Amino acid sequence: MTGEKVKLLEYWASPFVLRVHWALKPKGIEYDYQEEHLPNKSPLLLQYNPVHEKILVLIHNGKPIAESLFILEYIEETWKHNPILREDPYE
Repeated sequence: MTGEKVKLLEYWASPFVLRVHWALKPKGIEYDYQEEHLPNKSPLLLQYNPVHEKILVLIHNGKPIAESLFILEYIEETWKHNPILREDPYE
């Protein structure tokens, strides 16, 4: 992951944030996180999610991904080592 920048814009009370943390940790992905406050969203959040202004955005090398399920899919496709899901659902 040399040279890659990963940042998570999050809100501590969101259960959806935990999904993303649990996906990043076993893959050994280093990331920074920024705690957001619901009434006072940061300029960074408004820049990377201007339409919905929802909290939980993963920023990878300047490209934003919002919504926890999309983020999980992105993590799985981008960092293939230590897969979260098995290829065969019956394993």
